[in-house]
Amino acid sequence: MSILKVEDLKVHFPIKGGIFGRTVDHVKAVDGVTLSIEKGTTYGLVGESGSGKTTTGRAIIGLNNITSGKVLFEGKDITNARKSKSDFHRDVQMIFQDPYSSLNPRKRVHDIIAEPLRNFESLSKKEEKKRVQELLELVGLSPESIQKYPHQFSGGQRQRIGIARAIALKPKLIIADEPVSALDVSVQAQVLNFMQDIQKELDLTYLFISHDLGVIKHMCSHIGIMYKGRYVEEGTTEEIFKDPQHIYTKRLVAAIPDIDPKRREEHAKFRQEVKEEYEKSYHDYFDEEGLAYDLQPLTKTHFVAMPEKG
Repeated sequence: MSILKVEDLKVHFPIKGGIFGRTVDHVKAVDGVTLSIEKGTTYGLVGESGSGKTTTGRAIIGLNNITSGKVLFEGKDITNARKSKSDFHRDVQMIFQDPYSSLNPRKRVHDIIAEPLRNFESLSKKEEKKRVQELLELVGLSPESIQKYPHQFSGGQRQRIGIARAIALKPKLIIADEPVSALDVSVQAQVLNFMQDIQKELDLTYLFISHDLGVIKHMCSHIGIMYKGRYVEEGTTEEIFKDPQHIYTKRLVAAIPDIDPKRREEHAKFRQEVKEEYEKSYHDYFDEEGLAYDLQPLTKTHFVAMPEKG
């Protein structure tokens, strides 16, 4: 069962010009994205900077205006309810990219985690404190941390505080926007594994946004690859990594270093082949404006952007 469906989502930002500041054109940050996420799974949205992946996530939750398209949550069209205080905002939360800037440095941990509780629940001070302490324990932090400030924690700990805030209302879906990209590599694996543990314990669904295909491979069952606001490929994680079809996807897969010495030579050969194909056939994969074609089915779960046959 799909918990989230996005249909032909478009987010266009106006470009102003002239003396009167009229709209002269639009930046098509997201231009026709359709996706479906099954309950209890992790769907990965991948692309380089400027691909539109973060804008897609922010539009779904209501932080960006939608130009056209639909957002359906548990079968209900909530496109026009995303910005109002509703059940949707209890059930869908967001983990932001930078734990250094996403937490208010002037607030104690107690107030940071309690903020969504105060917006949606009527708890006594005693009940609120107990709930916050339980959340801190759940994310692996000491309940005594409740009176500390964000600067007193490491980057990984700060991201755990952000996760505690995100799960405070017991949501069904979490949109995680580059949740480990600002962390040291040594800390990233800890946070990712922790997120998987929390997912199982709380029966969460993730929309996981990242530029790092290695991270996506570790976390996700299905993947959508974005380039200039459009999908170039979508499929299961196995399909994307074992049989990438679009040249952009191939480049992303080829860029992942293979640490297995037995496969290093084979991977180097694949990388060289992709480089040559990219230089020779790039224009075969995009239209005259350099944009991806519409997705066409290869299998029931694997789709690639290419011209329609015939």
